[in-house]
Amino acid sequence: MKNITPWWIRVPIIFFLIFGLMEYFIDSGEQPAIIEYPIVALFLVLVLFILIAIELILKSVENVMFQTLPPEAKERYELSKSKQWEWKWGKETWKKLTGNKPIEEENEIILDHNYDGIRELDNNLPPWWVYMFYATIVFGIIYLARFHVFDGYTQDMEYEQEVAEAQIAIEAYKKTAKGLVDANTVELLTDATDIKAGEAIFTSSCVACHMADGGGGIGPNLTDEYWILGGGIKNVFHTISEGGRDGKGMIAWKQTLKPAQIAQVASYILTEINGTTPANPKAPEGDIWTAEAAP
Repeated sequence: MKNITPWWIRVPIIFFLIFGLMEYFIDSGEQPAIIEYPIVALFLVLVLFILIAIELILKSVENVMFQTLPPEAKERYELSKSKQWEWKWGKETWKKLTGNKPIEEENEIILDHNYDGIRELDNNLPPWWVYMFYATIVFGIIYLARFHVFDGYTQDMEYEQEVAEAQIAIEAYKKTAKGLVDANTVELLTDATDIKAGEAIFTSSCVACHMADGGGGIGPNLTDEYWILGGGIKNVFHTISEGGRDGKGMIAWKQTLKPAQIAQVASYILTEINGTTPANPKAPEGDIWTAEAAP
């Protein structure tokens, strides 16, 4: 049976098929497998050499077998090799879609008028164009019935629906995106990495006013149960972000710290400092805060 696919098509197709299967089945994370695992690249090079070697072997075998044929068989074989392969179904489909007339039959559609030897052909509209025109008519009827006869949804309704879905997606994303937290969505962080980061921020930015052990200096005592602007993660986050009392309270750190950093330092204060016993605690300020008093 004659092979209708030339070697320069077979080899790339088989090679990239193997390459795609390896990328699909090998778990290499975000990196391609040939980059994450150099042995994969070496294997693909070996596969390429093998494919080329197979083609060369087949060509050699074909040549040897051809030399063993009698003259008549050689002639028939060369004749079959010289015939070009045709995709008959594709050609017939293309002919039906375009509706072109062969050059030999153009005399059937030549119009009478002649201008300087130029003749005009009376071709019909291409069938593909006619089919698309009919399809637009069907689509228009369905659209008319759907939205104007049976009162389907309007563009305003579709817009409001998509906005509502987007808002839900945004709120869900905010719950998992530390960088987008605010006083309403922040939650107490307990991960060791976040607490360590909060400790570093407290040491560099808060110790000057609250002391290293949180006992208070210029700023209030952070170890007791008294809070000037309310305790709990949401209130502490808001106080750090927006600042303390006007004129005499803490500055607003939202210009310096990112929301995720404010959440980290607030969580560090509540989990590692609040409730401890400092060396020289400052007198309580504010009111006792309990979880029940949270807004």
